[in-house]
Amino acid sequence: MKRILDVGLALVALLLFALPMLVIGLLLRYREDHPVIFRQVRVGRYRRPFIIFKFQTMVAGEPTPVGRWLRRTGLDELPQFINVLKGDMSIVGPRALTAADMVRLGWDGSAYDWRWRVRPGITGLAQIYGGGHRRLSSFWDRQYLRRSGPGLDLVLILISFLMNIGGKEGIGRLLRLRRSK
Repeated sequence: MKRILDVGLALVALLLFALPMLVIGLLLRYREDHPVIFRQVRVGRYRRPFIIFKFQTMVAGEPTPVGRWLRRTGLDELPQFINVLKGDMSIVGPRALTAADMVRLGWDGSAYDWRWRVRPGITGLAQIYGGGHRRLSSFWDRQYLRRSGPGLDLVLILISFLMNIGGKEGIGRLLRLRRSK
């Protein structure tokens, strides 16, 4: 059921965002004159490596002007819908990490096998609430896996969509305020 929802929503997203993705691609290519797509090896379900696609937002370790805006809105992640169609990712799930991230966080041992039983997601509880702290991200990943289902996935997709429209920081601030009450 989840895979059917993923494929259906990824196709809809790619159709809806086709024009914005084209505009973003042209801006990156002709205004900033660098590759449009960033490719990186990430660790997926069952710890299998895959190539993740994102819009290129950094050059020489620094965000580009268009890249800053893309990162702030989350639009840099639109090409990941291709990863969803390929079956490398889900729309909702734990964050896709690099092998170096796994080692840095200490998540490369068997104690974290639970995390690698599902496809990584474009969005998820850890992406929305987790920040950069490893314990907090692990907590939210566990919460997602315990409570996962179509209802939670749709809520997280809606929140992520609002973050793309209103910016990650503004919507994130509202969610943190709501959570603290």
